[in-house]
Order: sequence, then structure tokens, then C-alpha cells
Amino acid sequence: MSETQTPQADATAPEQAPADQGGESAPTASGAITDPKRLEELEEAMRDVVDPELGINVVDLGLVYGITEEEDVVTLDMTLTSAACPLTDVIEDQSRGALVRSGLCNELKINWVWLPPWGPDKITEDGREQLRALGFTV
Repeated sequence: MSETQTPQADATAPEQAPADQGGESAPTASGAITDPKRLEELEEAMRDVVDPELGINVVDLGLVYGITEEEDVVTLDMTLTSAACPLTDVIEDQSRGALVRSGLCNELKINWVWLPPWGPDKITEDGREQLRALGFTV
């Protein structure tokens, strides 16, 4: 069964290997995905994960800070638009469906990180176009 890390207000930025709640370090550069096609495949699958409030995928919203993989275990460094997001479980379940249930990996771990904080500057141009189409000004 996969393991999901719980939100922390004091986690460090993904580049600095955020710590999970149990005190273990997240995968470091050793878990870096060196095959660009594999990284693209995982990112594309995560585009099926849609923020329930905004209706835009988590990649284009800039919520996925990093993806690493070691021994068929994918670890996502992710954030949310708000630490108080009540829909974390929905996003976790969608992520599991996109990666584990689809057969792209055997296990998924999510490190919820809060630094750097998410902001509109993290939204991709595709995400901005999608938000504009929904009537948001970005």
C-alpha cells in the first residue's frame, strides 16, 4: 500500500529534500528521473489530476514541485493553493489513480511541502489560458 505524507507548515523546499512527518528525508538526487521520456510520461499522467475547486490540472496550476522515482516508487513533491485545503484527499486519490492504478508505478508517496509557498506565478501559460477561459483574471 502506498504511503502519503501529511501536510507540514515547516517543510523545506523540494530542492532541499523536504522531511516527511516521520522524520525521514524525501528522495534526493539519487531518485532523480534521468530519462526525459519517463518524466514526461509521469507529468502527463498528473495532468489528469484536477484541482476540484479550480477545475485545472495540478501540473498547469504549478502544484507539482518535483517528481522522483526509486525502485518503481514515485514520490511527488506537491503543494496546494492553501494549506487549509479541504480536498487534499481527493487530490491524493486522483494522483494514485493517475500513477498507480494506471500501472505507471507500483507505489506513490506524496510529500506535501509549503516552502516555497504556492502563488499565481507558478501557473503555466497553459494553466493561465484555462483559467482565463473559466473567467479568471490571471
